[in-house]
Amino acid sequence: MAENAAGGQNLAVLDALDSARTQMYHMKAIVIAGMGFFTDAYDLFCITTVSKLLGRIYYPDVNADSGKPGTLPLNINNAVVGVALVGTLMGQLVFGYFGDKLGRKRVYGITLVLMAACAIGSGLSFGSTHRAVIGTLCFFRFLLGFGIGGDYPLSATIMSEYANKKTRGAFIAAVFAMQGVGIIFAGLVSMIVSGILLHYHPAPSYKENPKFSTQLPAADYMWRIVLMLGALPALATFYWRMKMPETARYTAIIEGNAKQASNDMQKVLEITIDDEQEKLAKFRAANEYSLLSMEFAKRHGLHLLGTTTTWFLLDVAFYSQNLTQKDIFPAINLTGPAESMNALREVFVLSRAMFLIALFGTFPGYWVTVALIDKMGRYLIQLLGFFMMSLFMLVMGIKYEYLKESNHVLFAILYALTFFFANFGPNSTTFVLPAELFPTRVRSTCHAISAASGKAGAIVAAFGVQRLTLKGDAKHMAEALIILSVTNMLGFFFTFLVPETMGRSLEEISGEDGNNGVGPGTTTAGGIGLADVSKDDKYPHSSTEWQPPSMQA
Repeated sequence: MAENAAGGQNLAVLDALDSARTQMYHMKAIVIAGMGFFTDAYDLFCITTVSKLLGRIYYPDVNADSGKPGTLPLNINNAVVGVALVGTLMGQLVFGYFGDKLGRKRVYGITLVLMAACAIGSGLSFGSTHRAVIGTLCFFRFLLGFGIGGDYPLSATIMSEYANKKTRGAFIAAVFAMQGVGIIFAGLVSMIVSGILLHYHPAPSYKENPKFSTQLPAADYMWRIVLMLGALPALATFYWRMKMPETARYTAIIEGNAKQASNDMQKVLEITIDDEQEKLAKFRAANEYSLLSMEFAKRHGLHLLGTTTTWFLLDVAFYSQNLTQKDIFPAINLTGPAESMNALREVFVLSRAMFLIALFGTFPGYWVTVALIDKMGRYLIQLLGFFMMSLFMLVMGIKYEYLKESNHVLFAILYALTFFFANFGPNSTTFVLPAELFPTRVRSTCHAISAASGKAGAIVAAFGVQRLTLKGDAKHMAEALIILSVTNMLGFFFTFLVPETMGRSLEEISGEDGNNGVGPGTTTAGGIGLADVSKDDKYPHSSTEWQPPSMQA
């Protein structure tokens, strides 16, 4: 058993993982876990590109009196958009719990199968009436969300437990950055499919001919194809996901099989590692406390409060941004009036706008985080992101009418910058931190609780904020933006509950290595001394219990 410089003791196999150079198996793990997040984002956000089309097809008479195409009624729109988020929340809690009880790998494959099957089922939604079609669609999208939910805690936990400590933040952030690629492809695929069908099925605008502008049956095929294509990336990576070994931390610390953990890691690290089975028993005995114990509350209660509140507040704003893009685009002149287009043309224009915003606003932020997270740290990036999002949304809210009427370019830039600082900010760090802060025995569950809190925020966005943005008038759009600005500022202040984790092993952060966070230079009850700094002087003090972030940076 190795002793770290902070005074705690760690298993040789875990020290080997922490100090390993970046190797091909790290890259393979990023791709395998990342493709799950690509699928998650595509499946969640492609519905934004087709929701207006569903209104034209299945509710053509809703706006007939006003001379505009049909749209989904408010409650139906909320159900179609929000039901997958409800499923995601439940899936996060269920799969996160079983990830700690049954193993990360064992549960990991189930999520992919469920996602692929339900993506296909969503596209095959059947029925002779609009109620039956929309009801079937909601059923499959709920189950799709349930599978997507499992991917959050499992992908984050697996990547954190595979990574070395110097680049762990970048590896976890790279997995999450595939969400940005998925959002781009949601817009791109919708644009390509609608463009092809539009070419072969031209039609007049709604203003010219309301009946023929709907372009049936081509329009009905279009949304089904887009939803079903979400199954492809999940199916493509299923084999490789099943070939991944269980993480050494789960095998050793939870299953208690040090020999198997050493054997698994020797294959990928290509070095010899002592299994230390006898010493493992002492290591496990010191870390038997449960999620509901006073010991957990003392060590990690404020950590969990910090990760849940910041993720909740972030997702209220982030999902409001994404789900209401179709309502913002006309204001920044990226799309035109719905009545001036036919059904497929409207999908094409919406998808193109979503693609451009994702490519130039959303996508870069993810990868700037990957590049800087192990240099700047999680804490500073999260504070910066929340603050800048709050600032830009406040400006857009106060000056909404001026920007909409007189300065579309500035409006588009400000809107894109909110996406950039969401992703070079809390959208990435709220995913990374719960995968690092908590002990192995409850890591997946704690990440699941944090992520589920985020999805609760997304549900607030889908069912609450959209009530303002769907109205489309300047007053309600400005109110929504100001509310989101305040939400982001609350996230800024709740970030102070979360400590920095950069550069420390998972066992140092959680205290599993024997470091009880009693303070620099002192001694634990077992006589283990604590030094002032970890192995590299640029990294913060080891700590299990919460400290003000200023003491950890």
